[in-house]
Amino acid sequence: MQHKLSVMMLSWEFPPRVIGGISPHIYFLSKALAKQDVKVYVVTCDFPGAPAHEVIDDVEVYRIDSYKSPSPDFATWVYLMNMNMQRETAALMRKIGSKIDVIHAHDWLVADAGIGLKHVFRKPLLVTMHSTEMGRRDGLHTTAERMIHETEAWLTYEAWKVICCSDYMVSHVRYVFGLPNDKLVMVPNGVNTRNYESDSDDCEAFRARFALPDEKIVLFVGRLVYEKGIHILINAVPKILAKVNAKFIIVGSGYMKEQLLNIVRSMGLEHKVLFEGFMDEPTLLKLQKCADVSVVPSLFEPFGIVALEAMAAKSPIVVSDTGGLSEIVEHDKTGVKAYPNNPDSLAWGIIKVLQDDSYARYIRDNAYRRVIERYDWEKIAAETKSIYEGVLGEYSKSFWAKNGI
Repeated sequence: MQHKLSVMMLSWEFPPRVIGGISPHIYFLSKALAKQDVKVYVVTCDFPGAPAHEVIDDVEVYRIDSYKSPSPDFATWVYLMNMNMQRETAALMRKIGSKIDVIHAHDWLVADAGIGLKHVFRKPLLVTMHSTEMGRRDGLHTTAERMIHETEAWLTYEAWKVICCSDYMVSHVRYVFGLPNDKLVMVPNGVNTRNYESDSDDCEAFRARFALPDEKIVLFVGRLVYEKGIHILINAVPKILAKVNAKFIIVGSGYMKEQLLNIVRSMGLEHKVLFEGFMDEPTLLKLQKCADVSVVPSLFEPFGIVALEAMAAKSPIVVSDTGGLSEIVEHDKTGVKAYPNNPDSLAWGIIKVLQDDSYARYIRDNAYRRVIERYDWEKIAAETKSIYEGVLGEYSKSFWAKNGI
């Protein structure tokens, strides 16, 4: 009987814990890999109400106690969480035996665990870099930021291959960490288009929860942090309202929320800008489908999964012409690109979509077709599986493979 390719994935977040894009990425990728006859184990942090072990569509998920030891600060928590993740994953790998072929770590928060397991079990380590601290912070300004950067550098150094989600991110990671070209590979993010397939939703009745009948809905989904450019959208609001009657729906939370609320109050536009905070998935999916335009004004964006979700929901999109967003969106065909960090340009793009229904339908329909053609999880899983197989082919000729533990 032929040995089934098996992968141990490490991540600090996995549903129901959803902090950013890593959690849904691993959820859908692991399930798509399982459909392609890859045995996937996911080790992640615990979450209230979630079982310590469960099987989701043939993916085995193990949740470790991430607060086993008291932590006075975030850095200490990361260190102790990694030590516990490494210990519990090692026990699991010994129980499984020699069946694990590849260790796949997602981002710096599981660096210590991934690197430790690599050396203990002499298995190839793959890393997906979803972002970098230098990119998120536009430089390195504090001791904590430098610590995270050094951890990322160590992780990419130890990796057999580093997977990035866009050509922009490949270039960025190569520059930031000084990696050779043959260590880097690009595999895009994906989107679960089936979530948006139902056409039974009554948008008119649903929209009434957020906007008046004559108001267009402008939607932002994301963390309220500097790199996501939410302040650019807020500063564009008066310019847009001068041309179009609209309601701005802000979904997400973050450290900039109070600052943004103060800006909105100073403009006297509390009735036009709604901060919704966290939104459950069914409501968010419906809102994405019913929005007149979705806006992604990021200053730094390795990929832009929110843009992809809007495209899958058939919501016209306006994005900053930066990072991975520049690759996802083709201007005037699948969306509108605006200059980054420019409220005037962003306002222009949003007004263009809201004032021309036929143009909005044109870019929306093109975008949806593009998502189906390129960003389906089954295609992305096939590319990822091919990378695993290539690494295993190289590994089979290595000293570790011939002189394993």
